[in-house]
Amino acid sequence: MRNISFALAAIVIVAIAALALTVPGPSPITFTADDHVAAFTSQQEFKEYIEASSAGYGFYGGFAAGAVMTDMAMAEGAPVPTAAKGEAQATEPSRVSETTVQVLGIDEPDIVKTDGNHIYFSPSYGYYWGGGIREPAVDIAVAVEEGVAESKSIAPYPYEQPKTKVIDAFPVEDMEVAANIERTGEMLLSGDTLVIFSGDTIYGYDVSDPANPEEKWKMELDGSVSGARLYQGKIYLVTRNWIDRYSPCPIIPLTKDGVPLTVACTNIYHPVRPTDASITYNAMVFDPASGDVEKAVSFVGSYSSILYMSGNAMYITYPYSGDMIELFLGMMKESTDLFPSAMIERVNRLTGYDISLQAKMTEFSAIVEEWMNSLNKDERLRMENEMQDKMTDYFTRHKRELVRTGIVKISLDMKIEGTGSVPGSLLNQFSLDEHEGYLRVAVTIGQGFGSGDSANDVYVLDQNLDIVGSVLDMGLTERIYSVRFIGDKGYVVTFRQIDPFYVLDLSSPTSPQLKGELKIPGYSSYLHPITDDRILGIGKEDQNVKISLFDVSDPSNPTEADKYTLKEYWSDILNTHHAFLLDDKHKVFFMPGSQGGYIFSYAGDDLKLEKAVSIMGAKRAIYLDDYMYIIGTNSIVVLDENTWNEVKELEF
Repeated sequence: MRNISFALAAIVIVAIAALALTVPGPSPITFTADDHVAAFTSQQEFKEYIEASSAGYGFYGGFAAGAVMTDMAMAEGAPVPTAAKGEAQATEPSRVSETTVQVLGIDEPDIVKTDGNHIYFSPSYGYYWGGGIREPAVDIAVAVEEGVAESKSIAPYPYEQPKTKVIDAFPVEDMEVAANIERTGEMLLSGDTLVIFSGDTIYGYDVSDPANPEEKWKMELDGSVSGARLYQGKIYLVTRNWIDRYSPCPIIPLTKDGVPLTVACTNIYHPVRPTDASITYNAMVFDPASGDVEKAVSFVGSYSSILYMSGNAMYITYPYSGDMIELFLGMMKESTDLFPSAMIERVNRLTGYDISLQAKMTEFSAIVEEWMNSLNKDERLRMENEMQDKMTDYFTRHKRELVRTGIVKISLDMKIEGTGSVPGSLLNQFSLDEHEGYLRVAVTIGQGFGSGDSANDVYVLDQNLDIVGSVLDMGLTERIYSVRFIGDKGYVVTFRQIDPFYVLDLSSPTSPQLKGELKIPGYSSYLHPITDDRILGIGKEDQNVKISLFDVSDPSNPTEADKYTLKEYWSDILNTHHAFLLDDKHKVFFMPGSQGGYIFSYAGDDLKLEKAVSIMGAKRAIYLDDYMYIIGTNSIVVLDENTWNEVKELEF
């Protein structure tokens, strides 16, 4: 900015950064639903696109993966067909739970999977022998004698690498570890194939003989996995690669069994107008049995993105800031008493120049510098303060123009179907939902700029990803902590000091309505439908884990039917919905804590702690028939759900 004053530079540059705190870098354009996408025609065109985008600023953030909630209220697992009468019935469970997911029928990777007879458990870390996390895996006296340990009371034993355990789980009385797989990571189970996502490598194992799992294929990634789903016998995978500014394409996102998958420049898509481009996302579908990729498509975007998948399409979202020069121009036009007309006209002409964002910002800084240098010191000091005040007021009123979220729709046969955008920033995968051809999106607006100016909205988009309806300004000064869309209803929790629980009627996509609101202490960071008119919320209050049972039978008057406060500071459900298990038959749910696992009954709107299991590192629970298996770091405890008595324990 040459000799522009430090105070002015702070106003212009720091203000822009403050506006974009929810996105880690600026972006040159406003991405509207009228924009469309096209494939690059050459590497040179890709390079020119990057130069015109804001990729040079660097982009840092997170990426989450998810799926859409269907009309079905529960995702606790569908029963498998009952075994035939006779001998087989004793060895085949009639009920088998599944991983808790958003959409029934679309599986998500997790650390525990089951086929009804076997449990596949992939711990995320290993342990030390001896007096550490578990009992010695070898005789202590032998370890001392061989110099592994100095004494029987000191346990500096070697670190044991984690392994994926294959466990014969049913019948219960025969439960034992059948095999160990060297690789660990989140898993998907498709027929006789276990797919393990292990860092930058994906492995496919044949588990038709669970006692002898065999590696059949592996994919080595150049980048990393952003998300994966199992749907109708196919795995839908999204990976990401940092863009090489000097040689951006073709790219090789992965190599399968030594054979590279190459994506040509002509199969990499982008918004026609330049936008944040620091990452190439690669969406593909492959056969889990062979690991062969069948179709793939790539798209450029920013790093901080969310993926979710319905039964119709995959959606990739990414945030970007609005056109800041346009915003400054709007502020100046409202303040003609502050800015000279000639200066406003120069900035107005600048917005129409066909040049890069960097060039526009340089020219804009020069215009402001020239004007400020024409003022004496007293006038300059006054103007700096006046500009700060004007900007704060203007940007608060125009907060929906500051940060937007772009949306790219990809069909399940890997074709780009459309693009759109909404104001604000998304929380996670539950912020999106597809229902009867409409996409519902929950966002927080204005978070990170100034103080007390945030709001929360829900937008409804049609099949063309145009906004057709909205509910605005929920939880002013707060941000979204949890969202759940179920059929034609929506539930949103915002939080700052209290927990407003909002109920939305989305039956009319073009006229969605806020029907009811409940304010209670604490917050819920995960919402799960128990029945059509009961929603379970799990969060925290006063540093303790809190469970709320919301009665939404009257949407205009939601109530907290019951609540329970655990003497726990954390539950893995606050981190992942996969840690939750609902058993509708017995009207119970499981949740892990830092001290053990907990089973609650919710019958009769009464949250009752049926069973507490003191198990080290409680992770997950599944049910097979009427047995609940509580899975911990180094053991499994099995309970009879009819009596809640322990019937079996397996240490490993």
